[in-house]
Amino acid sequence: MADQNEKKQDTANDDVSIQSGQSGGIKIAIDRGGTFTDCIGWQAGRPPVVIKLLSVDPENYEDAPREAIRRVLETYTSRKIGREEKLDTSLIGEIRMGTTVATNALLERKGEKCALVTTKGFADSLIIGNQSRPKIFDIAIHKPEVLYQKVIEIDERVTLEDYTEHPEKRKTMDVSNDEDLVVGLSGEVVRILKRPKRSEIEASLQALYAEGFRSIAVCLTHSFTFPEHENLVGDVARNIGFDHISLSSQLMPMIKLVPRTTSATADAYLTPEIKKYISGFENGFDGGLGTASALMGKGTRCEFMQSDGGLVDVNAFSGLRAILSGPAGGVVGYALTSYDPKTKIPVIGFDMGGTSTDVSRYGAGHYEHVFETTTAGVTIQSPQLDINTVAAGGGSQLFWRNGLFVVGPESAGAHPGPASYRKGGPLTVTDANLYLGRLLPELFPTIFGPEENEPLDFKASEMLFTELTEQINSEIDALNKMTVDEVAYGFIKVANEAMIRPIRALTEAKGYDTSTHRLATFGGAGGQHAVAIAEALGISQILIHKYSSVLSAYGMALADVVQEVQEPCSDIHTAKTQSMFAERFVELKDRASVSLREQGFRDDQLEFELYLNMRYRGTESALMIIKPTEGWNFEKSFVDHHLQEFGFVLPNRDIIVDDIRVRGIGKSYQLSEKTVDEQLETLKVTLVNGAKRFETKNVYFEGGRKQTPIYKIEDLDLGEKVVGPAILADDTQTIVVPPGTAAINLETHVIVNIGDETSKKAVNTDRIDPITLSIFGHRFMAIAEQMGRALQKTSVSTNVKERLDYSCALFDSQGGLVANAPHLPVHLGSMSTAVRTQANIWKGKLKKGDVIVSNHPQTGGTHLPDITVITPAFHGEEIVFYVASRAHHADIGGILPGSMPPHSRELYQEGAAIFSEKLVTEGHFDEERITDLLLHEPAKFPGCSGTRCLPDNINDLKAQVAANQKGISLIEGLIAEYGAAVVQFYMLAIQDNAELSVKNLLKQVSKRFEGKLLHANDHMDDGSFICLTIGINGEDGTAVFDFTGTGPEMYGNMNAPEAVTYSAIIYCLRCLITEDIPLNQGCLKPIKVIIPKGSFLSPSATAAVVGGNVLTSQRVTDVIFHAFQACAASQGDCNNLTFGVGGKIEGQAEQVRGWGYYETIAGGSGAGPGWHGTSGVHTHMTNTRITDPEIFERRYPVLLREFSIRKNSGGNGQYRGGDGVVRDIEFRVPVQCSILSERRVYHPYGLAGGEEAQCGLNLWVRLIDDGKGAKKERIINLGGKNTAAMQPGERIIICTPGGGGYGPVHLDADIGVRKTDPRANWRGQGSVAIYSAIQESN
Repeated sequence: MADQNEKKQDTANDDVSIQSGQSGGIKIAIDRGGTFTDCIGWQAGRPPVVIKLLSVDPENYEDAPREAIRRVLETYTSRKIGREEKLDTSLIGEIRMGTTVATNALLERKGEKCALVTTKGFADSLIIGNQSRPKIFDIAIHKPEVLYQKVIEIDERVTLEDYTEHPEKRKTMDVSNDEDLVVGLSGEVVRILKRPKRSEIEASLQALYAEGFRSIAVCLTHSFTFPEHENLVGDVARNIGFDHISLSSQLMPMIKLVPRTTSATADAYLTPEIKKYISGFENGFDGGLGTASALMGKGTRCEFMQSDGGLVDVNAFSGLRAILSGPAGGVVGYALTSYDPKTKIPVIGFDMGGTSTDVSRYGAGHYEHVFETTTAGVTIQSPQLDINTVAAGGGSQLFWRNGLFVVGPESAGAHPGPASYRKGGPLTVTDANLYLGRLLPELFPTIFGPEENEPLDFKASEMLFTELTEQINSEIDALNKMTVDEVAYGFIKVANEAMIRPIRALTEAKGYDTSTHRLATFGGAGGQHAVAIAEALGISQILIHKYSSVLSAYGMALADVVQEVQEPCSDIHTAKTQSMFAERFVELKDRASVSLREQGFRDDQLEFELYLNMRYRGTESALMIIKPTEGWNFEKSFVDHHLQEFGFVLPNRDIIVDDIRVRGIGKSYQLSEKTVDEQLETLKVTLVNGAKRFETKNVYFEGGRKQTPIYKIEDLDLGEKVVGPAILADDTQTIVVPPGTAAINLETHVIVNIGDETSKKAVNTDRIDPITLSIFGHRFMAIAEQMGRALQKTSVSTNVKERLDYSCALFDSQGGLVANAPHLPVHLGSMSTAVRTQANIWKGKLKKGDVIVSNHPQTGGTHLPDITVITPAFHGEEIVFYVASRAHHADIGGILPGSMPPHSRELYQEGAAIFSEKLVTEGHFDEERITDLLLHEPAKFPGCSGTRCLPDNINDLKAQVAANQKGISLIEGLIAEYGAAVVQFYMLAIQDNAELSVKNLLKQVSKRFEGKLLHANDHMDDGSFICLTIGINGEDGTAVFDFTGTGPEMYGNMNAPEAVTYSAIIYCLRCLITEDIPLNQGCLKPIKVIIPKGSFLSPSATAAVVGGNVLTSQRVTDVIFHAFQACAASQGDCNNLTFGVGGKIEGQAEQVRGWGYYETIAGGSGAGPGWHGTSGVHTHMTNTRITDPEIFERRYPVLLREFSIRKNSGGNGQYRGGDGVVRDIEFRVPVQCSILSERRVYHPYGLAGGEEAQCGLNLWVRLIDDGKGAKKERIINLGGKNTAAMQPGERIIICTPGGGGYGPVHLDADIGVRKTDPRANWRGQGSVAIYSAIQESN
C-alpha cells in the first residue's frame, strides 16, 4: 500500500550506538508529530531505514507509531507482516518514542475524569487563576476550562511564620516552644493554623469514589515546604482505592499555589490517558515493553521522551512531563549534531513542521529549561526545554484581510491539511511553496489520496491561489495588479517575517546576539524558509542535518535517560551555607542514582548536573544556575548570568536560593559522527558536477522565476558545492538555495553559506504594495517589541522588570502612533497625545541626542507614576520619527507610598508632576535636574514626600532612554535597508490601513442602527454624570464622539485626563473589530472627539487624577460599549487595594522604614449577544495579574482566608453576567489599609432586557473589646474609597461587582460551539510565550 515512502539511508551504519538494551535487536526511534509520524530504524551492519507517514489516517491504520514499527520490521526481516499481526519484541532491541498523546488530550480536553482536593477557601483558585484574561481585546472572554470535574475543600491551613518584606529581615530561629511551629523542607518556619481531621477526609473522598472518580489531584497551601497534610490525603485515597493520585508536593515542590495546583490537576487528567494509550500500544506486541520486561527477557526496552529532553521508562512516563515530548527530541537532535564543544558556536534551532514551528537555542553545552509554562491554557510547573512554538508551520492558513496579507494563526492541522493534501483543505504556506516550485511533488512522499499512493496535488493549490489573486486584484488599485506568483511569494515573505520576530525575541531577551549563532533547521518545511530567516537575523551559516526532516526521531535515538530530583529552599547563598548546599546535593544525587540503577545503568554511565535556583532578595527573577566546572562558586556564576541577561547586578543585595535541583543522566548513546567544524577543517570543496542535476525546474525567487537545477542529496559527493539558485532534495526534505548563497555537502550535513548583500531594497513609493505593507507592519511592531525587551532587560524595579508595567511605541514625525507594543489599553491613545504635545513644545529646539521626559496629565499623561520618555530621531537635520517609552514607577512622592492615594484632592498630593523637561541634552543625562524634580520638588508641598525609591527611578529612566535608543538604531537599520523615503511612506500607509478598518466598522454600525444617533450615559458612584452621543456618517465611515453633558471636575481623584478617553475609544474600537489590525493613529483618524473643558474628563492642570486612570477609564469604556449596544456592563472597576507600614510620620524628620503592597482585584465581565460573562476576571482597561497566594504570604504578614467566586453576583439574563470575587485578607501586624473602588452605588447595567449585576462591597472585620477581656468581631462597611488603620487579626473583605446580564431571562441561551483560539493547537510554551502572557496581563 503506502510502504514506498520508506527510505534506506546510505550513511554510516554506526551513526548511533545504544549502550543499553538488547545487543543485536533492531533499534527504533519514533516522533509522532501533529501531521507526520517520523521513524528511524537501524540494525548493526545494515543501512538505517527512515519512514514518514501521516499521524492520523484511520482508514489505513489505527496507530501511526505501531504502523511505523511494522514497516521497519518488514524491511529488516524481508517478511510481510499483517497490520493486525502482533509485533515480535524479540526482534526489537529498543523503542524510543516522543508522542503528542498528552498534548492532544489537553488541547481537545479529552483526559480522565478527575477531582481536585484543595484547602478550604481556595475551591475556585483555578477558575480565577491569575485573574487576567487570555486575549486583551476579546470582550467575549473565553478563559480555558478547568480540567477537573469536581472540587472538594479540606478544612486545613498552614502559613509561613515570617515574611520577607520585614524591614529588619526578622527570622524565627526557635520552634521548640510552640507545637504549631515546624521547619519546612525549604528551611522556612511554618505555622500550623488548622490540622485536618482524617475522618472528614475519608468521608469526602469516599463520596468522590462513589460518584465514579478514580483519579484525584491534591494541592494544599504551602505543601511545597510542608507536605504532611497532602501526604495524609494521599494515604486515605490509596486506602479507599483510587487508581491515580497526584500530590503536588511530590510532582513539583515549588512555591506558587495556582501553577502547582494546575500541574497536579494536569497530571491527574493526563497520566491515566497516557497509561491507556501505552496499554493499547503494548497490546500490539508479542512480549512486554519496558525495563522490567527487558531485564526478565520477556520483552524489550521502551522509553518515552519527556519535555525536559530526557528519556524515561515507559512505566514511569507521566502526563505532566509529556507536553513537549515530540519537540524535545528535535532539540536533542540538533544540539548533539550541530553544536561543537570545541568552537562553542551557539545554535538556534528552527523546527518547521506541518502544524507548528518551534524555535529554541543551544549553547554552553547544556540545555536551557523553563519551569513554568502555559500550554492550551493550562499553566504547568515542570522542567521543560525552552521551546517556543511561534507559528503554525507549513499548515499556517493564508488570508487576505483588510488590505493586508495575513499568515495564520489558524492552521489546517493534520486533517484536512493543506489544499495539496487531497482532503479539501485550505490554502497554506505549504501550498505557496508547492506553487512556486520550492516543493517537488516527485520527490515528496506519495502518501496522499484514498489509497495513500498519490503525490501532492499541485492543481488544487493552483486553483485556490488563482481564486485568491482574483479577489485581491478586485480590491486593490488597478495599477497594483498582482500575478499569482507574486501573491504566493508575498505570503512566503509575510510568513517569514512573522517567524523572525519571536526568534529575535528569544535570543535578545537573554542577552545574545543572533548574528553570532548558526541556524540549525529541521522539520519537513524548514529547508524552504531557512535562508530567508537566517538572512533577516544576520546569521551567515545554516546547518541542515541529513536526517533534518526526521531530526526529532533522530534525537530520540541520541537522548539520555534522565531522572530529575528537586527540593525547595529559602536560604541565603554565602560561603557559610555552601557546605550545606553540598550536603543536600549528595542526598539528591543518591535519590537520582537509585532510580537510574533500577533501569539498568552502571555507575560509570551516570552523570549529574547540579543546579541552584537563585535570585536577588526582593525580586522574583530567579535564574537556574548550573554548578561551575571548577569549584563551587555559584555566586559568581549567578552574578555573571544576571549581568548578561538583565544588564545589571545588585552588589549589596542578598542572593536567595529558592530550589536545589539535581539532573541525573544515564548516558545511553555514542555518537560517532564528526562535528561540522571537524569536517570543515579537512574538507576539500569542489564545484558540483552539473551532470548530476536530477532535473531543472522553473522556480520563483525574489524578482521572478528562474531556471533552477534540482539535485538529489544522495547523488552529491562529499565537499561538492552547489551555487544558488538551486534546490537540494531527497525523499523527506527540500532545501532551497537562493541566488547569492551556496550549499556544501558534508558527511553528516548540508551547510548553506550566505553571501554579504548590503544593497538597499528597491521599493516603489508611488503606490502601496500590500505585501510590503504587511511586512512593514511586522517590522514596525518588532521594533516596538525589541524596545520593550531592552527596557525590561536594563530596568531594576519590580514594576518594570517583573510586572512589565510599561509600553514602548514608535511614532511618525508628527507624533502619530505607528506601532505600540505590547498591550496596555490605557496607553494606546494617550502616548501619541504626549508625543504630539512635546513635539509642538520643542519644535525647532531639539538636537540629536536630546531626550524629553514628562508625566503631566495636561501633556498626554494618564497618572503621575506613568513617566514617558521621548526621543526624536534625525535623518540629517530633520526629525523623521519619534520613539517613546512609558513606565510605571513604583513611587514618585506624594502623601502616601506608592503615589496612588485613595483620598487625594490635588495633583501635588499624588507626587512629582513633570510638564516638559529635557532628561538628556546631546547625550548627557541630567541626573541633578531629574533628582530635583522627583525628590525635592514634591516634598515642598504640605504632607508630601519626595520619591521613596530614587535609585530605582534613576535606573528605570536610564533604561527607558536605552530602550528608545534601541528603537532608533533599529529604524536606522530599516532606513539603511529600504531608504528613509520608503520607511516614512509605509509609516503613513500602515496608519491608513488601520483607518480603513475603523471606517468599515463604523459603516457597518451605521447600517445596523439605520443611521440613528447612538446615546449612552452612566454615573460615577458620587453621582458625577458621563454622557456620550455618537454620530456616524454611514457614507464615509467617520464619527463624532461627543461627551457634552458630562459632569464638572471633581474635588477628588476621579478626574481623567483627556488622553484617557482617547485610550478608551481606541480600545473599544479595536475590540469591536474582530480581526487583528495594526493598532496605530489611523484608528482615531475617522473619529472627532468632543470633550467639554472643565469636565472631569478634561480637568484643570491641578486636578487629582489617580482614580481617573484606574476607575473613570473603566466607566468611559462601559459607556462607549453601551452606546454601541456591544455588551452589558462589566464590573467597571479595578478594586485598587493598598496596605503597608512606614513612610513619613508627622513630627519626625526622617521617614520610617517599612513596606507597601498594591493590587487590583478581578470581578465579573458583562454578557453579550451569544455569550455569557466570565467570572473572576479583569476587564477592559486593566489586565493585571494577582499575586499568587503563597508568594503573597511569603512576602507580607497576611493570611489569605478566602479567594473565591462571589456566587450569583452577575446579572441574570438570557446570557448571564460573570460573577465577581470574594477576597478575604487577615493582617498579622498593624497596617494602614486603603481601598479605591467604584460600582459600590450604581450597579453594572444589563443590556437588551438583561438584569443588572450586584454592586461591590468593602468590609472591615474589626476586633472590638467585648468588656470581658476578649475580642469580638464587628463588621463595618468601608464604602468605595477609604483608608483605615487595621490591627493584627483584623480583616478586609473585598466583594467585587459582577457583570450585567444580556437578553430577557425567559429566553434560552444559544451559545452554540464556542469559537476556539486558532492558536490553540500550537501556542503556549517557552520563554517568549511567558513574556507575552505577562506583558498582556500587566
